[in-house]
Amino acid sequence: MVGFLVLALLFQCCAAATHTFNFTAAWKNVTIEGVPQQKQVLAFNDQWPLPEMHVTKGDRVLIYLTNMLEHPRMPTSLHVHGIFHNTSLGNRLQMDGPSMVTQCPITHGVTYLYNFTVPEQVGTYWYHAHQGAQYGDGFRGAFIVHDPDVPFHYDTEYTMTLSDVYYKPYYQVERDFLSRYNPMGNEPIPNDFLSNETAVPLRIPFTPGETYLLRFINVGLFVSHYVTLEDHDFTIVEVDGVYVKPNVTDVLYLAAGQRISVLVQAKKEDPGKNYALVQVLDDTMLDEVPKDLRLRAVNQIVYDDKYADAEDTQHLKRSELDKRAANDFYLTTLNEWDLYEKYDQQIVLDVRMGSLGDGVKYAFFNNITYTPPRIPILNTVLSSGKLATNPAIYGDNINHFILEKDLIYEIVLNNYDTGRHPFHFHGHNFQVVQKSQGFHVGEDFDPALQDEMTVAYNESHPLMDFPKRPMVRDTVVLEPNGHVVIRFRADNPGVWFFHCHVDWHLEQGLAAIFIEDPLTLQKREKFTDNYKDVCKSANMALEGNAAGHTDDWLNMDGLPRQPPPLAPGFTLKGYLAILISTAIGIFGLYSITQYGLMEVIPDDETTYNTLKKVLDDNNIEY
Repeated sequence: MVGFLVLALLFQCCAAATHTFNFTAAWKNVTIEGVPQQKQVLAFNDQWPLPEMHVTKGDRVLIYLTNMLEHPRMPTSLHVHGIFHNTSLGNRLQMDGPSMVTQCPITHGVTYLYNFTVPEQVGTYWYHAHQGAQYGDGFRGAFIVHDPDVPFHYDTEYTMTLSDVYYKPYYQVERDFLSRYNPMGNEPIPNDFLSNETAVPLRIPFTPGETYLLRFINVGLFVSHYVTLEDHDFTIVEVDGVYVKPNVTDVLYLAAGQRISVLVQAKKEDPGKNYALVQVLDDTMLDEVPKDLRLRAVNQIVYDDKYADAEDTQHLKRSELDKRAANDFYLTTLNEWDLYEKYDQQIVLDVRMGSLGDGVKYAFFNNITYTPPRIPILNTVLSSGKLATNPAIYGDNINHFILEKDLIYEIVLNNYDTGRHPFHFHGHNFQVVQKSQGFHVGEDFDPALQDEMTVAYNESHPLMDFPKRPMVRDTVVLEPNGHVVIRFRADNPGVWFFHCHVDWHLEQGLAAIFIEDPLTLQKREKFTDNYKDVCKSANMALEGNAAGHTDDWLNMDGLPRQPPPLAPGFTLKGYLAILISTAIGIFGLYSITQYGLMEVIPDDETTYNTLKKVLDDNNIEY
């Protein structure tokens, strides 16, 4: 038996292929089909859209990424979303990609090698920049791991990416967003949205009698998408790289970072027409909906080009889409993975949005907004010896938790915010054991009552029964004013990022760090020469605590931290008072100018009453 296993492993090793990609990243002005103006994108080898990467389970992947971004020059990095980078294979954590977490940023003219294998995972993934909101400018693409033993039949597969697009470069949009001139923290509204990086309808050929595997990936920065297909069913077979028991639906919902693969059975005979594959934006995520913003696209399932293009005859309203969309909480893994019935430790993360002393609106876990340290967290772990298990050496600015080997952890997410948040976990899948609905508030909602509106998780009285065989995935949606509870086993030592994949919220600081079994990680992971060179080019030390100190590991002088809090009483009401007072002042100057030229000054009782009502409604003294 042992000899057979050895032969099987040798066969797998010999059968595995090596895929080498050489990419030079540089800015490029392109015309996106259907978009009325040129867009600056981040191209590879002067080509955009970026290529799909296709590998097979067990293959080795070598990605050489050279940063040649000019005008402006800026660092970059690459993350393959959903790949575990199992550290038992050695020197794998350095390949995960988030800048200042598991690597130094790649500076101009420098090449970094992402060198890893995919021994066990299969399914639908994607790669993207993990430096600021950079992937919003097109640094993104599908990464598909094919399974030689796929457990279902299909004839043809097709990958469809869904995304939003901003005409301005991401760094300008991000600058305007994280500004005191945006005190309410309104997320930037996209100018349009894309399917496979185009704004014109896709044409997907179907042949009668065949079965199609459609892979959908939301690679956008912000908005979720609904997907429907006229007069055809979707049979869900994979979610975030995890096979599920077939589940039939006619509406899919994908938040940023999520993937869903479905089987679609073509008509048995020529239907004499084409069909509408409809993509709809979740406009509830937008603070306002501009009149010129396109909210739906009608792509084409083409049985024959001679037939007319299909129209969206259903034109389902968003409320109907919500009712019909598949709920991932009720999906079950194909291998019937049993629930972790008990956890060893619970971590509660409360999500809030609020302003700090610089006037900028930030996102918080437990009142801490993630602020990157002075050197990558991995550098601190690998250089600190036995101190790696001491939380103090990582500072107080990154929401970090040190996990013990093989324990079951439960993470409770309570949403004290009115927005949806898709949370993604690097290095792990997790079981979704509780997932509340959203609890929407009305237009007259008082932010001071936010805590009262939120339905936080009550362990003694959960809203639903725990599933015996829960859904497993790596990106889950936390609904407005609701909660999500997930569980996982700490079986992959590493420094794993946990963050909202609405990238604007990540840039606001909605992230945490799980430092898992750091002493085992020290035994497994050694800096490669290439890693050292990248850090040297970025002028970052390989050793030190979060503030970069090695002489005193508890010295946090110079640690980057969140801005100080607002002055007492300077809240949303304060902003309203300033705005209203300014309006009154401007109106007063206007009145003096206008009425000074008149013989009789009118008694403008209507204006007075209007302003008085606004002040009274907001409890502002005058």
